[in-house]
Amino acid sequence: MLRDAIRSLAEAKIAPHAAAVDEDARFPQEALEALVANDLHAVHVPEEYGGAGADALATVIVIEEVARVCASSSLIPAVNKLGSLPVILSGSEELKKRYMTPLAKGDGMFSYCLSEPDAGSDAAGMKTKAVRDGDHYVLNGVKRWITNAGVSDYYTVMAVTDPTKRSKGISAFVVEKSDEGVSFGAPEKKLGIKGSPTREVYLDNVRIPADRMIGEEGTGFATAMQTLDHTRITIAAQALGIAQGALDYAKGYVQERKQFGKPIADFQGIQFMLADMAMKISAARALTYQAAAASERGDADLTYQGAAAKCFASDVAMEVTTDAVQLLGGYGYTRDYPCERMMRDAKITQIYEGTNQVQRIVMARNLP
Repeated sequence: MLRDAIRSLAEAKIAPHAAAVDEDARFPQEALEALVANDLHAVHVPEEYGGAGADALATVIVIEEVARVCASSSLIPAVNKLGSLPVILSGSEELKKRYMTPLAKGDGMFSYCLSEPDAGSDAAGMKTKAVRDGDHYVLNGVKRWITNAGVSDYYTVMAVTDPTKRSKGISAFVVEKSDEGVSFGAPEKKLGIKGSPTREVYLDNVRIPADRMIGEEGTGFATAMQTLDHTRITIAAQALGIAQGALDYAKGYVQERKQFGKPIADFQGIQFMLADMAMKISAARALTYQAAAASERGDADLTYQGAAAKCFASDVAMEVTTDAVQLLGGYGYTRDYPCERMMRDAKITQIYEGTNQVQRIVMARNLP
């Protein structure tokens, strides 16, 4: 029922704008409004803060179904979870009430600020600093590759509070867009997910109350990594949705397209491609849902499960979308058809929230 409801909404309110959102590289405002109106923009927020209280699997299904028609739009529920999960996992009760309530209402989106110009895969090498000053902290630094930067009202920012301790000297804070000293770089010109702005976040003597720290001082990096264990599964869901959208479109196309006097779907070479695409998607879905269940239960092997789901599903999305473009022939290579957009959008799923090379390191270190 949940899937049917979201699919109907996505096809009616989000899909019609997907091509224009990509072409114009503009934020999918229509999608945000539709998701907020149906309480699907941040379904993970617990009920005690006014949220839908959806479990990890339900959240995955929401993201998957939105991504099936528009990957950029699927980053609204996905990044709202990524940005706010550190507060849910480690924040004080007061902090949760203060920020989860407006998020649940749709009054503000959340982003996650971990990466920096010189700290990508080596996130512990960050240079952004937070210095205690009485009842406040003063933040200075630059965060890069921040999804929905400039649109979001709230930012979970990781910053160094003790430079002598490397990862154990990093703390997490909630920074608001309206805080003095917060500004944004120009939107990155990207290959895909063009409707989701990616910008640098500049912190120039940003003075915030000490009670906006998430958890204890020095626990920010651990919270950041724990967050990714859960949210990599949402990227697997996004990849899964993109792949499913590409297969669905290609399947319809090959039944309509005729060559040599019959639909090209009648040719075994085409049938084998479709069979392989469907099989890989089924495997990715099973792995993703299994990881979502592990996330909900808090299983001991969640780190492995999340990395495996994200890595496998994103590789499948890249393969399936590339094959979908192939099945459409010359039409697949044009922007008049959605498969080339899906192929471009799929690529980022192999890169963000940890490259697939890093996922393999994570898996190897956490073999079940």
